[in-house]
Amino acid sequence: MTAQTTPLNLALQGGGAHGAFTWGVLDALLEDADFDFDGVSGTSAGAMNALCLAHGLMTGGRDGARETLARFWTSVAASSPFAPSGEGGAGMSQALKLMLQWTNHLSPEQLNPFDLNPLRDILGAQFDFARLRRASPVKLFIAATHANSGKLRLFRNHELSVDTLLASACLPTIHRTIVIDGEPYWDGGYSANPAVFPLAWQCASPDILLVLLTPLRYTETPVSAEDIRQRLLELSFNSTFLREMRMFAHLREEARISWLSKWLPGGRLERRISQLRFHAITADALLGELPAGSKLAVNLPFFERLRDSGREHAQAWLDAHRSQVGHSATLDLEHLFY
Repeated sequence: MTAQTTPLNLALQGGGAHGAFTWGVLDALLEDADFDFDGVSGTSAGAMNALCLAHGLMTGGRDGARETLARFWTSVAASSPFAPSGEGGAGMSQALKLMLQWTNHLSPEQLNPFDLNPLRDILGAQFDFARLRRASPVKLFIAATHANSGKLRLFRNHELSVDTLLASACLPTIHRTIVIDGEPYWDGGYSANPAVFPLAWQCASPDILLVLLTPLRYTETPVSAEDIRQRLLELSFNSTFLREMRMFAHLREEARISWLSKWLPGGRLERRISQLRFHAITADALLGELPAGSKLAVNLPFFERLRDSGREHAQAWLDAHRSQVGHSATLDLEHLFY
């Protein structure tokens, strides 16, 4: 970090293919160069973006991070065996729909007996995990869910590996359970999407930017059976995040009341809570209107469309709030999460 830049913590949600939106947000932040990055918490696709950011900064600075993000998402698109469908490639192909139907009856071991996983190959080829464990320029918090207890497991810098990233993105109906040190892990979205508390307690910067892929409020209630199932999945993946943010809103209010009533600074917890400044870049209108299966629409035109939208949203946020970051919050926690 330099004297001319403001340090930011990033909380990056998961959302499958929708994570390409976050690619665009990060690309704009890296291009802008007004901000450095202290800690980054990521789940699933958010974890992949966090990995790209850290690795790229380590190997090539800001331009290296932008190149790493582009290379990763382009490789993911090229690895898909399914042809895109729908407007802008946002729909699922018939072959993919058929495969997903079979997941209701067959386990991942039965569907994929050879355990083929293109993402494993991409991670192994593009990222130097040994070097990241030694020299990552940012603190990483990669969320996974312990499959036998439901507990959140946060993998930190010294634990980074191909398997920790795969664990964060392991949907158990599609992918085989990831076993690390004898323990089974599934997608981090079941327990944190993403975890915000490590950014508050284990990072120096008080500014936390949330990059959200799940709408905070939907405009319509689902009617069809498939849309209801999809909404239930999205709500379950977002529930821990909403509870955590409600906790932060409540703690901030309690800290403010405590300080006003005593006219004295509070303890360490109250001081830190009072210091925190939350910000958010969201895409409710865009992502909320995409078809339910678009999170599994793996193709480059769709990724690039989301990237461009992410860049536009980030630039709009920068234009509106650049001068406030480092000085005041731009997100009203009480209004959004109470």
